[in-house]
Amino acid sequence: MTACGTGEGFGAVTWWGFSPAMDFQAKGLSASMEALSSKEDSVPELNVLMVGAGDSRHLLTTISRTHRWPQRKINFYIVENNLELIGRHLLFLTIALEPPEQMGLQKKCELLLELFGNSLIRNQTATYLQDKANLFIHYITDLDFLHKKLPMIDMSGLKFKERDQLEAIFKFWRNPDQKIFQINRMWDMRNRQYLGNRYDSKIGVYDWDLHMKMYERGACVINNRQYYQWRDKGLAFEVREGLYDVPNKSLASGLLMNYKGEKVPARGYWGDIVTSPYIAFGIETEEQSFLKTANGVHVKTAQDISQYNVTALLHELVAKEKYALPREKATLSEITEVEEGEIENDSANIKNESTHTQQHSEIVTEEGTVKQSNDLDDTDSSGGHCTAEYDYLPLPDVKIHFLPMNCVTELHKKSNYCERFNVIYFSCSMLHHLKPELRQIAAPRATLIVELTKFMLDLRKELMNKFVTRAVEMAKEAGFIPFGNVDDEKDSFACFELKDGPYL
Repeated sequence: MTACGTGEGFGAVTWWGFSPAMDFQAKGLSASMEALSSKEDSVPELNVLMVGAGDSRHLLTTISRTHRWPQRKINFYIVENNLELIGRHLLFLTIALEPPEQMGLQKKCELLLELFGNSLIRNQTATYLQDKANLFIHYITDLDFLHKKLPMIDMSGLKFKERDQLEAIFKFWRNPDQKIFQINRMWDMRNRQYLGNRYDSKIGVYDWDLHMKMYERGACVINNRQYYQWRDKGLAFEVREGLYDVPNKSLASGLLMNYKGEKVPARGYWGDIVTSPYIAFGIETEEQSFLKTANGVHVKTAQDISQYNVTALLHELVAKEKYALPREKATLSEITEVEEGEIENDSANIKNESTHTQQHSEIVTEEGTVKQSNDLDDTDSSGGHCTAEYDYLPLPDVKIHFLPMNCVTELHKKSNYCERFNVIYFSCSMLHHLKPELRQIAAPRATLIVELTKFMLDLRKELMNKFVTRAVEMAKEAGFIPFGNVDDEKDSFACFELKDGPYL
């Protein structure tokens, strides 16, 4: 019996979400933004509760675009159901906050995407992950040191047991032995189990899922070759020429398995093998030129859009202004006429300029190749400075709090969370935590955002409709009413507003 249609393809761990990245300040209802409370300095304070986001797409997008909105202090409270996800949050935040003098914009983007969506990574990236794991161990075991180096991150809310488990996870990340996590074999085993007797015709299954499901739900920009490769091997972003042969240990997680009637812990890959990480950053963009088509075919791919979107976010985080593509680009003939010494000088200058770090046009491929070779030469040195004593980019108006796992239903028992959260986000995999008690921790005129199952490919239409119906019922029980019509076929999210009046 095949597992297709049972939902097993989604896995037990949400390494990446099933919806595009969003800015909470843009998605939050205007009523919620107007009702923000102010402290002594008269700066409004926005409190956001994220339940089961899985990755840092919403977090990074909201932080990067704060300059677009009136000044506010933003407090994020993050709840996940796996400690490995908290480790990945910390990893992506540190990459994004690397100082420009330590890591260029292009390298940040490539590093983040590679660790975000690839089962196998390059040796240089694995070295970076190992070095960061050493630093993370210091962070999690010495919160004073964490506050000194990353004052915007607060892990004091985690339980001691959870911090000990996080330390063990980071020790696993820094282990250089590749054989302890053979993700290529695990990926193939997951595929065989999921496809069953359809495994021998797996390309046909991939094609059906892409064209008859993914495209019909609005993700037409995903390239079939890239999607097939990800489904088969778990490689979503080959943004740099190189050998991708080192297991990405940040995608490893533990799970209790039934073995001879007993629960046995096992480490493996238990994430998504159907939808793909392209949904997070690769299907929507503010740069409309990336959505153009020629003869009915998209000119750019989901990988191109992901590179642009992540680069734009990282640029905004540093420059506090919107990212714009360079207006003028050198032609191929002009590039080939440049002398070798001039090419090296230009490459060094380009590396230091954030506005010339994208390689979205095939016409600059040779120039990009020169830059890539220089970056590769510097990779080992970058791995060395990962543990150096230097500060990250400051975020004076942002505070990120990590809360204990699955603690949402207990927050109303703590007085400091009473009527606190202006924006509350629930992923589709954590909707069961949306209880009536949520009303007690919601601030006046709060916004509730629920991720829908639009891009859960295994779910049939009737199940998607049932999910929406159940989400609306649970939201109403907690005192929230839908804001507008909820269309499960068109919308990735459903928005609700807290109704006026006392809680019943």
